[in-house]
Amino acid sequence: MTWDSTLLNYFINAGLVVKLVMLLLIGASIFSWMYIFQRAAYIRSIRKATNKFEELFWSGGDLGEFYVQCTKQKAHLRGVESIFHAGFREFLRFRKTNNPNLPAEPIIENVQRAMRVEQMKEQDKLETSLPFLAIVGTTSPYVGLFGTVWGIMQSFRALAQVQQATIAMVAPGIAEALIATALGLFTVIPAVVAYNRYASDINRLLNRFDAFQEGFINILFRQLQDKSMVKESAENGLS
Repeated sequence: MTWDSTLLNYFINAGLVVKLVMLLLIGASIFSWMYIFQRAAYIRSIRKATNKFEELFWSGGDLGEFYVQCTKQKAHLRGVESIFHAGFREFLRFRKTNNPNLPAEPIIENVQRAMRVEQMKEQDKLETSLPFLAIVGTTSPYVGLFGTVWGIMQSFRALAQVQQATIAMVAPGIAEALIATALGLFTVIPAVVAYNRYASDINRLLNRFDAFQEGFINILFRQLQDKSMVKESAENGLS
């Protein structure tokens, strides 16, 4: 209890600039922890949804049925579900509005572009708040150091105005200033750890999205090739 009261007294007795630095760091720390918990929950939900969808998708089944199910839940699609929906929608649209004799390559290219655009949107959602954590992680130590330097400077200026200087006269001011550095470290460490952890998690998810797209494109390409072969065989039979 004495320690808490001492910290509070240090804050109350600190100079205006040091107080502002402390308040800034406390505010940054609060927002950092809020974003840390929010990002953790969101990334966990995306990973869970991706696991569930990929398990169903790779277990086999009609792509049209998957597309219909995704369309019914379009407002709630996330991650790889949204990427699949965008790709297959473009596939169906291209097949309906273009020449049925068109080669498979242009269709596949359009599907890939649609999925890349959707993946960029999903990546943007995943990386929300990460720039704030990066800013906090890179600037908080310097903000705290600025408060410390300013506080120590003011303590020595006050010391220069007295005839007889003692350590007891400057110790409180230096202690107040050092609290700014402690707050800076308290703010920066969780932000840096969270940023690195979430950046790694997001990269793993993006790699899974890329792998899914490659597998999905292979399935569509085989379907287009099979249809082309069936049509060619039928034409040869008629001739």
